[in-house]
Amino acid sequence: MRVALGIEYNGARYSGWQRQSHVNSVQQEVETALSQICNHAVEVVCAGRTDAGVHGTGQVVHFDTHAAREMVAFTMGMNTLLPKDIAVRFAQPVSDDFHARFSATARRYRYVIYNYTYRGAIMGEGLTHFHHPLDEHKMQEACQYLIGEHDFTSFRALHCQANTAHRTIHHLSVVRQGNYVIIDIKANAFLHHMVRNISGCLMDIGLHKQQPIWLKELLDLKERAKASATAKAAGLYLVDVDYPAHCQIPKTPLGPIFLAD
Repeated sequence: MRVALGIEYNGARYSGWQRQSHVNSVQQEVETALSQICNHAVEVVCAGRTDAGVHGTGQVVHFDTHAAREMVAFTMGMNTLLPKDIAVRFAQPVSDDFHARFSATARRYRYVIYNYTYRGAIMGEGLTHFHHPLDEHKMQEACQYLIGEHDFTSFRALHCQANTAHRTIHHLSVVRQGNYVIIDIKANAFLHHMVRNISGCLMDIGLHKQQPIWLKELLDLKERAKASATAKAAGLYLVDVDYPAHCQIPKTPLGPIFLAD
């Protein structure tokens, strides 16, 4: 049987999603709990590997098991075994040809900035604090230049291993809710650090260090060194993954919980 799970996690104390030999990861915790439920070793495949300190409200994984279990074992049972900062949001039987990564048609991230003079205490690990005032209107104006298919070389990590820098951004917006500035981005796929690099550039535009047209100039330059520094990991969330309707993957609220969908 192949099963898909929806996973939510606070990535603050993990060295990213992917299992590693000498540090703790979200994948390791999920697989340890699943192996107890199934009574055999289980490996999971995720929709998108997140970096150290990055969070997820909409991560999707799949795994195979020969154990006969009700889906409640993979929701309530898993949530009993998992650490408090990782939770299962849904469990869904899927066809054998479903693949959490390769069946996905798009992924969506949100970058959440607490834009206030002084840092906050609540959700401190889940936000990026930025004390200089940001002009969200200028940031939103800049978004238009990145929508569509482009070569995102200027926005990829130098050690990114993707074969091509071409990606298609379906949606990119910046909104303010009180002291929170939220960057919302959806694309067919992302390069390593692409969202955080775009966020860093948008923040410089919000500071009036650059004009909105600068994003188009960066696209044309295709030079990572010309762009802004990579934004911190703390404010980044993988909030949704799209699949074809026939996959029957449930949709859950995007999150983080205080943000409207």
